[in-house]
Amino acid sequence: MTNEDFFGEQNFQLSPQKVENSCPSNIALIKYWGKFENQIPANPSISFTLNECRTVTQMQFFPNEEFSVETFLSGNEEKNFALKIEKYFKTIEIYLPWILKGSYKISTENTFPHSSGIASSASGFGAIAKCLMDLDNLFTDNRQLTTTNQKASFLARLGSGSACRSLYNGLVVWGETPVVEGSSDLFAVKYPDTEIHQICKNFKDWVLLIHEGEKSVSSTVGHGLMKNNPYAETRFQEGRDNFVVIKEILKNGNLAEFITLVEHEALTLHAMMMMSDPAFILMKTGTLEVINKIWVFRKETNLSLFFTLDAGANVHLLFPNDNDCAKIEHFIESELLQFTQKGGVVKDEMRF
Repeated sequence: MTNEDFFGEQNFQLSPQKVENSCPSNIALIKYWGKFENQIPANPSISFTLNECRTVTQMQFFPNEEFSVETFLSGNEEKNFALKIEKYFKTIEIYLPWILKGSYKISTENTFPHSSGIASSASGFGAIAKCLMDLDNLFTDNRQLTTTNQKASFLARLGSGSACRSLYNGLVVWGETPVVEGSSDLFAVKYPDTEIHQICKNFKDWVLLIHEGEKSVSSTVGHGLMKNNPYAETRFQEGRDNFVVIKEILKNGNLAEFITLVEHEALTLHAMMMMSDPAFILMKTGTLEVINKIWVFRKETNLSLFFTLDAGANVHLLFPNDNDCAKIEHFIESELLQFTQKGGVVKDEMRF
């Protein structure tokens, strides 16, 4: 499928509308770090969608007014974000030819703390894309073969790459790979549920808020620094190769191998940051303390507590929702919360 499948000649009839949608965040297991023009990933990634951490967005559209966007987060006007959305809408006009023919008021609420290490850009742009597709279906006689959800994923990607994975529940793949049929660089697809062992469908994800402020280096800048990273091509190939590995793991449910792969991917992401020019480190002392505590705990108990990291200091603690769950939760609360900035933890789980 190509870009051309997502636009074409359309007739539309505009009217004042108010739509509302929510979209969850996601956490990548195989990471993508580095991209090409038009939000094309340098390697495929796979994530699982969270259940509770989501963005709820209300979008009001006023036709035949001068194009403008107002944005509000938890009731507070965010003018810088409005400028970002205006730029985004201009970028996607080729796919939604009515989009600049009016003004917008966009109000959003997150169910999780801002700057908490949970990808608010993923859930945020996912919710915006779903609202735009609701408006598109109201305004146009859309007989395209592509599904509404797929086009929403396509549009979300152009706002935030990882957002395209948030349009589906379960395990989700973004980036073309021969390992997953139908995978694409242009939008995300669900990983087939029938090829996932039951043990890989039922994880909890508790996010330790090690650092709740703004990151010293944004993800956009970090992706850009991969262009001159001497290890970039090696990393991109490893990401592709790891799809072969994870496909077998997901099928047979080998939890030990799953843990090894997921933690390796997280540490490789941050290794790429340290090998950039200029180099940067987003992990904090508390991040490293938590990782070492997890490794000791796992060795002493044989319980399946493991971690992944996003592009920041906060730690996603992953563990099966099974009979050992209470022991792991007790360890987290008694031994790991001390390394958070304010005792903060966001408790979530996979959404299937």
